Amino acid sequence: MKSFIFITLQYLTPQHLLSRCVGWFAATKIHWIKSLFINKFVATYKVNMNEAENSDPNSYACFNDFFCRPLKPDARPIDSTESGIVSPADGAFSQLGPINDGRIFQAKGHDFSAYELLGGDHNLAKEFTNGEFATIYLSPKDYHRLHMPITGELISMCYVPGDLFSVNPTTTENVPRLFARNERVICVFKTEIGPVALVLVGAMIVASIETIWAGQVAPIERKIHTTNYGLQENITLQKGEEMGRFKLGSTIVMLFPENSLEWSEEISADSSIKMGELIAQYKKR
Repeated sequence: MKSFIFITLQYLTPQHLLSRCVGWFAATKIHWIKSLFINKFVATYKVNMNEAENSDPNSYACFNDFFCRPLKPDARPIDSTESGIVSPADGAFSQLGPINDGRIFQAKGHDFSAYELLGGDHNLAKEFTNGEFATIYLSPKDYHRLHMPITGELISMCYVPGDLFSVNPTTTENVPRLFARNERVICVFKTEIGPVALVLVGAMIVASIETIWAGQVAPIERKIHTTNYGLQENITLQKGEEMGRFKLGSTIVMLFPENSLEWSEEISADSSIKMGELIAQYKKR
C-alpha cells in the first residue's frame, strides 16, 4: 500500500516544478539556508566527510558545492588492470547483463528498448542490439561525480527531455520504462571495444546534470538537442577521468557492444560499488 501511494504521488506531483524549486535551494548561498540543508543532509545520510578534499560541511558556498564535493586524491584509486573497465560512480548495480534483441531489463516485469533510451536513434541503438548493459543507482550519500569506465573519445552528446520520476528501487520496480521516459543526457564515446554509451538519467529533485566539456546540460529548453557543442578539438578522456556530475542523486546506464566484455564474477544486481573499482574486462579487438 505504501508503495502504491508513493508511486501515485509521483504521477500527480508537478515533477519539474518541484525539482526546479529544490534546485533554487541547492544553489542558494544564503548562509543559514545552505548550512541547514548541508548539516541535516550529513546527519541523515551519514555522509563520510573524512574522504572529502574539504571535510568542513559549513565551509561550502552552497549545497550544490557540498553535494558535488571533490574527494582526496587517494579516496578512489582507479583499478590498473590493462583491459579493465571500472565503475564510473559510487552506488549499487540496479541491474546488469545482456541486452536481448535491443531490450534492457529494468526490474521484474519491466524492460525497455535501447532505441527508446537512446532518444530514438535507430543507428546508434543497433550498435548495442545484443550487447551488454549496467545500471548504477547513486544514493544520496554517494560521491556524485561521474568518471570514465574506459578510455574514450567523445563522438556525440544528446539531451532528451522527459519525466522526472524518482529512480530509487521502489520506483524502478513499479514505473514501466522508467529510464527511457525520464530526462537524460546521452554521451557516446569511441573506444577500443567500439562505441560505449553513458546515459545520465535525471530524477525527481535532481537540480541539474553537467558534463565537463559542456557545463550544465539539463535543465534546458524542453526539446531534443543533438550536438557536438562546436568543439574545436577532440575530447578524449582517460579511464577514471571525470566526465560529469549529478546535482542531487540519480542513475547512470552504460551500454557496451556485443561480445566486448566479461563481467567480474564478484558483481551482480544489488552489489555495492565504488568509483574506480573493476567491474569487467574487455576483449581486445
